Amino acid sequence: MAVPKKKTSKSKRDKRKATWKHKAVQQAQKALSLGKSILTKRSSFVYPPDQEDDEE
Repeated sequence: MAVPKKKTSKSKRDKRKATWKHKAVQQAQKALSLGKSILTKRSSFVYPPDQEDDEE
């Protein structure tokens, strides 16, 4: 017979949610920064070549 798990506290739930949202904010800032540097031609970033699978 299945036994219910213990309830997660609100603080743990909120902390997990805040961490998840903060990661998204950081990634958005990195993407914006990279886009700005590419537009101003200050970046040495080169897009990696497309790798297509020609195994057929």
